[in-house]
Amino acid sequence: MEIIHVAAECYPVAKAGGLGDVVGALPKYQADLGHVTKVVMPMYRTKFLYNHQWELVHEGEQFLGSQSFHYAVIKEKTNTLGFDLYLVDINGLLDREKIYGYNDDTERFMAFQIAVCDWMNKWQHKPSVVHCHDHHTGLIPFMMQHCFAFRDKLARIPTVFTVHNAQYQGWMGWDKNHYIPYYDTWKTGLLEWDKNINPLASAIKCAWKVTTVSHSYLDELKQEANGLQHLFEYEKGKSYGILNGIDTQVWDPHTDSMIVKNYGSELVEKGKWKNKKELAGQFGLDPNKPLVSFIGRLVGEKAADLLPEAISQSIYQHHGNVNFLVLGSGDPNVEDRLDNMKHHFSGYYNSFIGYSEQLSHLIYAGSDFLLMPSRVEPCGLNQLYALRYGTVPMVRNVGGLRDTVTDMGDPQGFGIRFDQASVNDITYSVGRAIDLYNNKHELYHWMRSHMMEIDHSWEGSAQQYIDLYISLQ
Repeated sequence: MEIIHVAAECYPVAKAGGLGDVVGALPKYQADLGHVTKVVMPMYRTKFLYNHQWELVHEGEQFLGSQSFHYAVIKEKTNTLGFDLYLVDINGLLDREKIYGYNDDTERFMAFQIAVCDWMNKWQHKPSVVHCHDHHTGLIPFMMQHCFAFRDKLARIPTVFTVHNAQYQGWMGWDKNHYIPYYDTWKTGLLEWDKNINPLASAIKCAWKVTTVSHSYLDELKQEANGLQHLFEYEKGKSYGILNGIDTQVWDPHTDSMIVKNYGSELVEKGKWKNKKELAGQFGLDPNKPLVSFIGRLVGEKAADLLPEAISQSIYQHHGNVNFLVLGSGDPNVEDRLDNMKHHFSGYYNSFIGYSEQLSHLIYAGSDFLLMPSRVEPCGLNQLYALRYGTVPMVRNVGGLRDTVTDMGDPQGFGIRFDQASVNDITYSVGRAIDLYNNKHELYHWMRSHMMEIDHSWEGSAQQYIDLYISLQ
């Protein structure tokens, strides 16, 4: 099969979150299964762009409303990622350092989607499937089927759309309808939701199949989906939950070059201790105390706003018998509160406001517990990385966290789960973690070794996607 993945992110080219990790790994594992996989994404000005060799494969002209634009498609020459990588360059729109966060993001990603459709329309053959990811590519299934310029050649190509996070939908007013290439106005209802053009809703309506990144998240979206719950219920017949995997070549404590001491499940105690000592030394913490870490975006859906009070209360209530470390960025108010706490709780808590891929690997290797109190978690990859590195996940019972972490109260349990995104539930769970760390050494060591052996690689999930594509042929 020839599989075209279209997305706004792909690790290590450009990544803002879990979407980038998925698009950087799934095509590689599908290629390993014997398929031709291609990733198409915008050309941002990143280190990856300047550190690799490229060839021009296509140039074209299209319109964004009444304004014409030129686009170019370049291909990475060496297949360094294990699949064919194509970048779409639109001068003045896509060639910027950041992925998101510009006032004209609507125009940027609309032009990108039009360029992708126009390029595929020029191909002499048809790919087996076009797999679109999140709202930044959500109008492609509609344009392939209903825009006059594309539908003759593209309408019969199967499309799959994956919802990585339904909170972000790409809404735009009808005043921007003229951006979309000419289409039959009888099809306007396929674009609309709640009196706006909604790219996510359009993709759910128009794609041949829809997937979410965990089974529980698909169920939850029928109850709460930022206004789209009735649509998810209506389209449930073509919707599937396929759990994300992790790239076990990148996330492997046996070979990880970003950590101080490599280790496996048989040497987990010694390996984690060496990494913990390094981590504690860098951040002024006590390596003899249990270390609870948080890695992620400091935003409401991750419940990051609860961290300052939850950390403070946990330190006081548990008499300073625990250390905390936070790595992330996001809400400036949360950033400031976490930063200001460093002086008050020196020796018990520290933070790194920003993001460092290398530091994140060391934190997974050196921490005892990883805290994920998320209000919304479609799949979650951090808990899977934690399991791989023998770090006990402390997670809220939601979405993909529910699907991947079993509470230690179960005979085969290997994590700590709690029900509410609240300071009290977090503080209580920290107490459970301290007790596990101090008083249940045999269970703790078994859990760490056991969780490292759980297979969360992409092989199984990649095959599930292949089976889904085959059903559309």
